[in-house]
Formats: sequence, structure tokens, C-alpha cells
Amino acid sequence: MTASTCLARRGLLLGAAAAGLGGTALAQGTTPTLNALAAKANAGTVGIVSGGPDGTYVRIAADLAAVLDDGDALRVLPILGKGSLQNIADILVLRGVDIGIVQSDVLAYARREKLLPGLDSLIQYVAKLYDEEVHVLARQEVGRIEDLAGKPVNVDVRGSGTAMTASLVFDALGVPVEARHDPQDSALERLRRGEIAALVYVAGKPARLFGGIPAASGLKLLPVPASPALLETYLPAEFRPADYPRLVPEGGTVETIAVGAVMAVYAWPAATERHRKVARFVEAFTAKFPAFLQPPRHPKWREVNLAAQVPGWTRFTPVAAAAPPPTRVRPAAER
Repeated sequence: MTASTCLARRGLLLGAAAAGLGGTALAQGTTPTLNALAAKANAGTVGIVSGGPDGTYVRIAADLAAVLDDGDALRVLPILGKGSLQNIADILVLRGVDIGIVQSDVLAYARREKLLPGLDSLIQYVAKLYDEEVHVLARQEVGRIEDLAGKPVNVDVRGSGTAMTASLVFDALGVPVEARHDPQDSALERLRRGEIAALVYVAGKPARLFGGIPAASGLKLLPVPASPALLETYLPAEFRPADYPRLVPEGGTVETIAVGAVMAVYAWPAATERHRKVARFVEAFTAKFPAFLQPPRHPKWREVNLAAQVPGWTRFTPVAAAAPPPTRVRPAAER
């Protein structure tokens, strides 16, 4: 391809961008600059960091984009994430990330581990979304969760919400395991080959990761007993045949526990443009919430109560009196 051809094609692309993003300006006889186009595109775009491709978070983020996208006024950009702890870090420091979906126990874990002093004043929540079930998928020869003691168990990548919850759960149950940190799709293959005894996965049921498991897979969901120690942090839950027809026997149930999913944001001061941008998202989310309860949206939306509170968290308020900014962990300039 010649240099002149490349330049011509670039001109066509820029022209198309101008037509799509600056139609009004062109109609008035002016040509928007790239800086103007960038400012217009970014002013209405909200980045949401979610989860891995097989989890529920990314499907929730995709639903948010499908329902809330409104041209230049609001565009929701879903981003694949690497777990709750990383999502919190991304909200704090990563450019383009305005909102993240995380597990409700992430702040408690961060406090316990002293990962970031003052985190409570830096992170707020928009809404509690739904409960995510703790899946422990094991080989048939494993009878109880206690039988996993001393065995290799995959708990997802380091820093993930699953790894965090698995650590808390196994500690509470007194079951020391040999933790492995492979991505979940790789771990499922290793489990099928017998290289590990089980995998732990925290996700809203039904998790797509388990959708392709055949009936004669030699795998099953292990019960997670709701012990008093676990009930201090988690909720009792269960799996039914309707959730996983190949993993739960007909007419039976498998008990487990659940942790809440939270839509988290950075605690931007009310006078900033970033606060106003997130406020527009929250207002649109609230106004259009009934649309999330209809097909083809994820069934987990029907568990959401917008009035629900999250213990230990502060709610983001779209319209609030200006207040001094919280202690920052980043440069004063906006990301």
C-alpha cells in the first residue's frame, strides 16, 4: 500500500468519525478537531470494569451498556476485569475506569490485610446488585469439602474475588488446601484431567463456565456448609437442578453460601466533572431500571433491590453538597 493510499484511507476514517460524532458541527459548516471529537466522546462515556469472560459480572456490564447507551449523552463501555481486589485498584488509579463490579466482602478483606489505609473514604457504592454463589466443583471421589484438605484446589488468579473468598471460607472451615491460581477455563480442563481435586468459583448462578459440562463428566458440586463462622459474613444459598441440570441430581439441592455483588465508584467530590459523569449514569440507571427486569437481561437483575444497603460501605449520592476531597492515592489532576 502506498503512502498516499494510507493517507487517503486515514482521511476517510477521520471523515467518518467526524460525521458520526460531529454531525451538527459539519452541518453548520465547521469541521471539528480531533481534540473536540475526543472531548465530546469522553464526556458521555463511563467505563465499567467487570470480570472474566465466563463470569456474571461481564454479562451484567453488557446489560448496562445495552440498556443505558444513549448516543453522546451516555455511553457505557464494559471492560474485562481480574477480580474484586484488582477492580478496586483500577477504580482508584486506572484511567477510563469510573465504576467497578466487586464483591461486598472486598472492603472487609482489604481492611483485614491492611492493603490500603483510608480505603473506606475513597470507595463508595451505587447499588447492591445481587448475591453470588460460591461454587465448589470437584471430582466424584471427593465426598465432602473437608476431603479437600491437603489437596490441590484452584481458586482463580491471584487478587481475584474468588481467591479472596476462598481464602476466607477455607480458613473459617479449617480446611487447608494447596491453592492453585490458574484462570477458571484452564482450571476446568485440569479438573477434568484429574490434575486438581476441585475448583472454587464465585459467580451468580447459572455460571456460563459450567454450561458445557456433559452429564457423564465425573464432576459434581460440593456442598458448602453454612457454619456459624461463615454466616457472620455470608448468606445461605443453594443450587437446584434448574440451575445446573447436569451437576445437581433431579429432586435434590446442594447447599452453599453467597456473597453480595456491589457496583462501586470512586468518591469523587461533588463539584468535579467525574462526579457529574457518574451522577448521570446513576440517574439513567435508576430511571431505566425496569428494563433490566425483562428478557433478555440476566435473571440476576430480578434479585436487585435499589434501596438495599451494604454494611460497611458509603452510598454514592448523585446530588450532594460540595465537600472537601478525600485523601488521594493519586495525583491531584483527574485521571
